Amino acid sequence: MKSSWTPPPRPDWVQQVIDEGRHMDIRSLVPLQAEELMATARRNTGFDDFGSDEWLEGFHVFLKALEEEADLHLLGRLMTRSDILRWLEARLGIEAAYAEHPAIDEEEIEHPVFVTGLPRAGTSILFELLAQDSQFGSPRNWEMMFPYPPPDTASYHSDPRIERCQHLVTQWSRVVPTYAAMHEMGANIPNECIVAMSCTFLTENLPGQYQIPSYNAWYYQQDLDYAYAYYKRMLKLLQWRNPRRHWLLKAPSHLGNLRVLFRTFPDARVVITHRDPVVAQASVTNLLGTLYWMRSSQPFDAGAFENLMTPEAGAARLNGVVDLLRAGAVPEQQLHNFLYAQLVDQPLDALQALYREMGLNLEPAALQAMQGYLQQKPQGKFGRHQYSIGEQEENARKRQLFQRYQHYFKVPDEV
Repeated sequence: MKSSWTPPPRPDWVQQVIDEGRHMDIRSLVPLQAEELMATARRNTGFDDFGSDEWLEGFHVFLKALEEEADLHLLGRLMTRSDILRWLEARLGIEAAYAEHPAIDEEEIEHPVFVTGLPRAGTSILFELLAQDSQFGSPRNWEMMFPYPPPDTASYHSDPRIERCQHLVTQWSRVVPTYAAMHEMGANIPNECIVAMSCTFLTENLPGQYQIPSYNAWYYQQDLDYAYAYYKRMLKLLQWRNPRRHWLLKAPSHLGNLRVLFRTFPDARVVITHRDPVVAQASVTNLLGTLYWMRSSQPFDAGAFENLMTPEAGAARLNGVVDLLRAGAVPEQQLHNFLYAQLVDQPLDALQALYREMGLNLEPAALQAMQGYLQQKPQGKFGRHQYSIGEQEENARKRQLFQRYQHYFKVPDEV
């Protein structure tokens, strides 16, 4: 089914690049072939070892889906090739660091805090607020993008990789300016775990950026233990020369992967944000449509992404969390629920209550930093994120699907 989502107008320079590429052999000019990409990454870094082979299947499935399904325009292919090379080079750098310094593997990841929940349900702003507390350390965009050489405390805020990353991550809003109203980007802003997992090629980050239904179908049949274990390997490297007391981490997709998360990080604390699913899901449609529009002009096919898009699939994922809790399959005492409505209405009170529930101290300096962050980033500062929430009859149907979830977690209606 084609979505009713309407793409925003493109800046003139973007449209001109796309138009120039229409009559070029862009597949030859911007190749996305596995062996050539790997050879280029090796040449760029001077390293040879990509580590164990678990990532290769996803890499090949992803590249095949890009060529057969994503319909990338010229600028989209350039952006995509740049991303893939960075992911490959990150792998090479991580493996080189461990080869040079085997003691990195002895690092301990102690009591990390994960933020998860429905996409567009306040996970990002909660994550950024908690990051104001010095007892937490969050991987910034720049160190996720360029993990080698391992960041160190002395140059952590002046590393030259920061400037390069800043240009690359803000490029998205120059290609599609409306994206800035949906998600703020910056080199020093923490980013999601699935972004770091991109170098495993086993992550929701990939179908979140491209219309690649064959990869999407493959991904949801996979065991994710490898992706989580490799992410832990990256975190050990990032804290080796720049220690963090507790990692603060975030991705909405953790909500459907709580079992593997606790297998990998058994002493983790997990904060689940809760928002009216009818509103949150309408927002996701707009976000995904915008991300796809950055790299392709093909119509947005919501039906090809049922695991991400349909109310039935969303309700199944949310009900799965309820089932896990009722069955005692995950440690409920390490799960903490957080209502989006409370974050919007009384953010500081809600944060203080969350700290009490987690058994952590919220020091006055951290609370003051959070308050300052809120004052500098009021809702709508970067433009208001507009999206349709559907017709009344359709919303009523969706409400029935989400009834069990909303009742269990006491999530109020917004529409």
